[in-house]
Parts: sequence; structure tokens; C-alpha cells
Amino acid sequence: MYNKKQSRRAFLNKLGLGCAHVGATTLLSGITNMGLLNAAAAANNSWVTRSRSSYKALVCILLAGGNDSFNMLVPRSQNEYDGYAAARTNIALSRNSLLPINPSNPDGREYGLHPNLPKVQQLFESEKLAFIANCGALVQPTTMNDYNAAFKLPFGLFSHSDQITHWQTSLPQDRRAVGWGGRLADILNSNNVNQNISMSISLNGTNLFQRGNTIQPYSANYKDNGSTLINGSSSTNFYNQLKRQTLDDILEQNYQNTLEKAYANVITGSKANSLEFDAAVANGIPITTSFDQEDSFSRRMQMTARIIAAYNNLGATNQTFFIQLSGFDNHDAHLEEHANLMTRLDNALHSFQTALEEIGMQNNVTTFTISDFGRKLVSNGDGTDHAWGGNAIVMGGAVQGKKIYGEYPELYLGAPLDTGGGRFIPTTSTDEYFAELATWFGASTSDLPYIFPNLTNFWSPDQGNPPIGFINV
Repeated sequence: MYNKKQSRRAFLNKLGLGCAHVGATTLLSGITNMGLLNAAAAANNSWVTRSRSSYKALVCILLAGGNDSFNMLVPRSQNEYDGYAAARTNIALSRNSLLPINPSNPDGREYGLHPNLPKVQQLFESEKLAFIANCGALVQPTTMNDYNAAFKLPFGLFSHSDQITHWQTSLPQDRRAVGWGGRLADILNSNNVNQNISMSISLNGTNLFQRGNTIQPYSANYKDNGSTLINGSSSTNFYNQLKRQTLDDILEQNYQNTLEKAYANVITGSKANSLEFDAAVANGIPITTSFDQEDSFSRRMQMTARIIAAYNNLGATNQTFFIQLSGFDNHDAHLEEHANLMTRLDNALHSFQTALEEIGMQNNVTTFTISDFGRKLVSNGDGTDHAWGGNAIVMGGAVQGKKIYGEYPELYLGAPLDTGGGRFIPTTSTDEYFAELATWFGASTSDLPYIFPNLTNFWSPDQGNPPIGFINV
């Protein structure tokens, strides 16, 4: 059966047990670190009951490609709308189509939401959701003079690869930085009783946000019970039993080669962790809330809710989640494509928050959006080009909702913050936005300089107030 001249990889692939089947970021990061998995600590399967009040989760939603967030949150006051419509021309939403909202912290202007966000409108009005206005990657507070002089600007402004990196690292002057969620996990992962599964769980594979100096994300999928099991590992038929036994025999050999030994350890750990994760989620608190089963993004949000519902089985006190909704780089067919994405976002956010309320975890989970950048106000014909500042969503029971935080810019061409074509300098930094989330999550004031090295350029703990004030810390 086993040809000694074959490579072990070829043999594993024939059995359906190669890397693609062991799969997931846990395996890949383990190989990168020569087998030093997040699960290197000894297993402890006698989990104490975790207090629900002590559990907290951050759910990061990447709107990949650059969300046109000035068509997500739009001025409705006639004068402001007229400036918006004149700049946007054929990609402006009609004023009558906007869904009105009533912020409890008015700034003298009226606002409305994209017409495909009726459930987000309900969440906002019921104080479960808020907006962070004109947020973006900054090294320091930046004026138009700074911009014109190219003084301490983020690397690669308006570039997808750079800006999507900056939002995930919050270090826009360093292209080699790890993610701020990863730095947060480096500090707080030890809070979790179970060290076999990383506190960082990705529903979209490899991402920078959760990559730390010591902690790497665990990759889950949105099917079955979320684990990326070895092919056939849960089957009882004879062939798969034989396949599992053969793999176990290979892994139990005493390898002398360091790389072979590390590889075997990684696969062994990945297999055990996947089985443990699968069982934990299968036995979590049941959720009956309906999610759109035709939409992969909605199903990823559903799986996130199921994993949260299994926090006790997983021995977790802190967890971060990463989910991606792609398709926002709309240089053409913009209105139609963006409308479809707004519908998907609307449905998934509402179902997710409803599911959390069903299991009584709505105060324990904060969901927030990030994106590469906002988009220019001017049309490029049938779409929009890359910009800088944009609007973000934050949702959860701890959020002081029904408010728009930060400074919503004046949306007309040539406005004070317009660098050209309706491309606005951010007035709220990602550091301020994320530091407040990290503090709610459990990071101490003394942790913040490690997680957000630029934060003191915008805010100091000596001020006595949170950077923005959108969450009950």
C-alpha cells in the first residue's frame, strides 16, 4: 500500500490528507513558526463555567474594496444634500429614497441611510447601532497644509493594498506591522482557560488584523460546525477509519528531521483542535434566528453567532472574529452593485444582532466595520475612485447607539477637507476608533501604547475621557 519511494506529502495527498484538508490558518501559521502552535500549552478539558458577564467578543467586518460610505450615510438637509448631489451627479441617491434617522446628538443637519438599509435604520433608532464619521488611517492629526507638503502621511494613500493594511494594523507608517487585533490577542489570550484554540477566529482564512507577534488566528468555516476537519475524520465507514489510522501511524513515528517532526506536530495539533472545536460548537447554545442561507456572508455571521454561543464549551473569556464582505471596488455599475452589498450587510447585521439577543449575549459582543477607504464624491462615469476618510458602523448592547460620532464632513467639491474630487482627509483616526474597542474588550490603559503606538498623537489617558465615547467601557 505504501511505496517507500513516495514522498510523505504525495502519500498524504493520495489519502486526501494533504495540507488542503488539514487546512486552515492554524496549520499554515504553525508551519511558519516551526510547529509552535497557539495550542502548545497542555490541554485542560475540565473547563470551569465561564461567567457570561466576563465574556467579550469583538467582531470585525471588513468591507473589502472600499465602501462608498457617503452613499451609506447621506446628508438630507436640503442645502447639504444639494452640495452632495452636485458633486456626485449620476451616482447620487435621490433625497426621497433616503431612510431618515434621528441622531440623539444632532449637529444641525439631517441624515438618511441608503434605501437598502431598513434594518440598520431600525437598529440605529433602537439605540443598538451608531456611526463613526469620516474615519481613516492617520499617523497624526492632518491638515490640508500637511497633505500638500506630504508631511507624515500614511504610506500608499489611495492604494488598496496599503490602505487595507493600515486599517488592520493601525500603523500606517509601517508596512511590516502585525495586526492590532493580533497585538491585542498577544496580551489577552491568556485570559482564556482553553489554550488549544486561539482567541482569534477567522471566518475568511488568513487576515492581517488577527496576526500577532505570538498569537495567530484559528481558521473556521461557515459550514457544519465551523471546524476545518481532516477529510473524512468524522465518518465511520471502513475506508475513512483506515485512512485515519494510517495518518495516526505516520504521525506517531519518531522523526529525526526537525522539519518533518515540526510538520507532524502541526498536523497532530490541527487535527485534535479541529475535533475539539467541532464538538464544542455542536453542543453550544441552540440558535433559531433565521439567516439568509443563500448568502455566504450571512452564513459566516451565523457561524460566528454559533461559536459565540459555544464560548463556555470552548473555555473562552475573550474572542475576536474576522469576517469579510467583498465587492466594494465599484468603478462601474456602482449604484446597482453597492445597493446589492448594502442589502447583504443589512440582512446579516440584523440577523446577527437578533441571534445574540436570542442567546442573551447582546451586551457581550461588539460588531464593527472597517474598509480600505471611502470613495471620491465625483463620478468616473459609472462608478467611483479611491479616496481616504469614510464612515464606519459599530453595533452592540454596549454601544451608545442612535448617534453619529466624529465630524461628518461638508460634502461639496472644494470643501475644507477635500484633497480633490471629494476625497476627504479623515478627522477621526483608526487609533481612536480601535482604542475604544480594545479598552471595552479588556485592554488596560498601559496596554494601549503597545497595541496603538500612534494613539498619543490623538488622545492621552490624562484627558480623563475616552477617545470618542461611543461605547460603555
